[in-house]
Amino acid sequence: MGKGDRKTAKGKRFNASYGNARNHVVSKVAVGAAAPVAKKTVAKAPAKKVVAKKTVAKAG
Repeated sequence: MGKGDRKTAKGKRFNASYGNARNHVVSKVAVGAAAPVAKKTVAKAPAKKVVAKKTVAKAG
């Protein structure tokens, strides 16, 4: 029971296949429902990064 076994989830992942051991995830939408409406979002301006000034210590 390893990577070559197509009956196990590990074997399904290795072979990049789906089946009873590794079901393909499908989004569940109510039958007959309209397409989901996109929510309005307010875009925020990205925060400005403050760059610290470098100070050079003078040897004296």
